[in-house]
Amino acid sequence: MQKWGSILIAAILMVLPLTACETESTSNQAESSQETQETTSRLDTVKSRGKLICGVDGGIPGFSFVDQNGEYSGIDVDVCKAVAAALFDDPNAVEYRNLDSTERFTAVSGGEVDMLSRNTTWTISRDTSVGLEFAPTTFYDGQGMMVRADSGIENLEGFQGKSICVEAGTTTELNLTDNLREINVEAETLTFQQADPAYAAYAEGRCDGMTSDKSQLLGRRSTLPNPEEHIILGVTMSKEPLGPVTINNDSGWFDVVKWVTYALIEAEELGITQANVDDLKANSEDPTIRRFLGVEGDLGKGLGLSNDFAYRVIKNVGNYSEVYSRSLGEESQFKLPRGMNDLWTKGGLLYSPPFR
Repeated sequence: MQKWGSILIAAILMVLPLTACETESTSNQAESSQETQETTSRLDTVKSRGKLICGVDGGIPGFSFVDQNGEYSGIDVDVCKAVAAALFDDPNAVEYRNLDSTERFTAVSGGEVDMLSRNTTWTISRDTSVGLEFAPTTFYDGQGMMVRADSGIENLEGFQGKSICVEAGTTTELNLTDNLREINVEAETLTFQQADPAYAAYAEGRCDGMTSDKSQLLGRRSTLPNPEEHIILGVTMSKEPLGPVTINNDSGWFDVVKWVTYALIEAEELGITQANVDDLKANSEDPTIRRFLGVEGDLGKGLGLSNDFAYRVIKNVGNYSEVYSRSLGEESQFKLPRGMNDLWTKGGLLYSPPFR
């Protein structure tokens, strides 16, 4: 019995080193895999490709709209251009992908696009369970309702027994349901997978109202056959902070998109425009401006960008005020006041952390 016990102990002692080696090998492989995931960023992919792939809507004037010549314009488009300018000193190094509301998040998580700049609302579920990362808000909005001017409808109560068109896969659908429940109004909801068929149905009179973000309603109204025959009611059903989106757990890429967006806002606060950026870069003695434009310091280095990345953004795209003015403001067809989308120093909500 003692003999067999000795043999068993000897066998165990022989196997232990092999098990230890296997465990150590597996552990090393896991660590190596984790290391690779941590060091590989979308930023490297975009840089090596030489262009940015940006997901947009493509059908909302003022935000992202492609004309008959294939040219894109709007606030969301200018954010894409700003990121491309920071990376490549070329605002046109962008490939745009038109995405509807139901496919946009899959396009980000699957790597079809590098980022979204597509009137997307920041919510807790999208920021967590959907696996997205939201850059700074570029437009503060609220859900509204568009009706025909001669409909006689003045508020949500006026939709009792009537119909409303809404796009699926958006916060709009749930907001509408909540608001109607709150005031005990029963209305038929016609849901569409894409925005174009929804607005077409509204234009054809298949529904009495069309609901979406007020900014989208404003832009889309301009594409209807007789825009003046439609009004946007003075009702706000929700908060809709809209901004760029990247995939979660990639801080390197997210930081680039985040700080490029902040650069548009900070430039306006510092009084830096496309017209004066070269002069300020060459002659300004203000240390804040010199750091911001990359004349001194190395703010770009930590982002994996050139130190003058903010200069590139403003030189090629302009500051937030310039972007807003040509897309939605005084230089546009909409003449929309800044309101909440003004700088914090002017009573708005736009605020950039320090570039230090």
